[in-house]
Amino acid sequence: MVPDRDSHSVGRRLRRAGAVALLLAFAVVAYGLTSRAVENSQLRGLTEEQAVPTVAIVTPGSVGNQASLDLPGRLEAFIRAPIYARIPGYLKSWKYDIGSKVKAGDVLGEIDTPDLDQQLMQARADLNVAEANARLAEITAKRWQGLAGTDAVSTQDVDQRTFTWQANIAQVKAARANVDRLVAEEGFKRLIAPFDGIVTARETDVGALINVGATGGAELFVVSETGKLRIYVNVPQNYVPSVPDGTNATITVPEHPGKIYRGTVEASAQAVDPGSGTTLMQIIVDNATGEMMPGDYASIHLQIAPTAGVLSVPSSALIFDAKGLSVATVGADDRVLVKPVSIARDLGSVIEVASGLAPNDRVIENPPDGVSTGTVVQLAGAAPVGVASARPKGKSKHDG
Repeated sequence: MVPDRDSHSVGRRLRRAGAVALLLAFAVVAYGLTSRAVENSQLRGLTEEQAVPTVAIVTPGSVGNQASLDLPGRLEAFIRAPIYARIPGYLKSWKYDIGSKVKAGDVLGEIDTPDLDQQLMQARADLNVAEANARLAEITAKRWQGLAGTDAVSTQDVDQRTFTWQANIAQVKAARANVDRLVAEEGFKRLIAPFDGIVTARETDVGALINVGATGGAELFVVSETGKLRIYVNVPQNYVPSVPDGTNATITVPEHPGKIYRGTVEASAQAVDPGSGTTLMQIIVDNATGEMMPGDYASIHLQIAPTAGVLSVPSSALIFDAKGLSVATVGADDRVLVKPVSIARDLGSVIEVASGLAPNDRVIENPPDGVSTGTVVQLAGAAPVGVASARPKGKSKHDG
């Protein structure tokens, strides 16, 4: 009977071992299923997190709208006077060459005028004849007027002698005026500097034939006042309101690299050239040192003030598509609302928006591809949308 007891004991141990093995198998399966469920939950959370785009937002404003405008320009003398001849002749001499500094009233050159000299001599002779005739007519008229009360002369003869005298007086005045005119022209033999400045051109030489005026003759000298210089620049039409009188400008010239000169916008043409779409503006720059020269090319840098009441956004916020220009905004429910906008000015990294935005709009700084109205987004720095905790419930590895 002992063997039966032993076999019964062995059977119980086998059954216990089988039950333990079965429990262990169930525990392994349960742990595997739980781990798979946790991994699936984590995967769903990551998928949902990646499916909701994360965006950074900005608020429209005018801060940072300072922009600059670089334009080419040409320096001109503050005053430039080309000197022409008023009388014909030949250049007798010149006293100042190019680059010479002159004072107002200095004689630049002299013209020899033989024809004018002869005309003046003839005019003076004509004046002498007219004066002699007038004296003779005066004596004759007074004699006839003395006989007017007698029957020796008629009234007609007296009147004739009287008016002849008056006519001779008028001839004297005309002859004297002609002499005065020629004397005045004689004064134009000397070419005079009209103001303090520099001789910037001499287009004649001794013995050269001189013609009269700007129509038939070339300029003989050019005197320029260079203590101040004018710069004329053509400002694009859409920037004109941002460049009022008094706007500061910085100027550079190629012959002085790295050196900056400062000027001020003094005047505007107040008209747009239809050919170029620009407005001519004048900048005045001090040139007391004489380092800049008239006719020189210059680069002008204008600092443009922000436009009042205009909102701006980063240029990266613009969306270009078949519908035109727009920006993507985020509503209170974290959904996208695409708004069409119009541009006032493109300042490079900043775009001034003329219409379509409100000051409190939340604008997506860099909208992702395919974003449209109604798209759910997540703001950068906010908690992930619809993502559960990555750690399963229960004891952690640090729990006891």
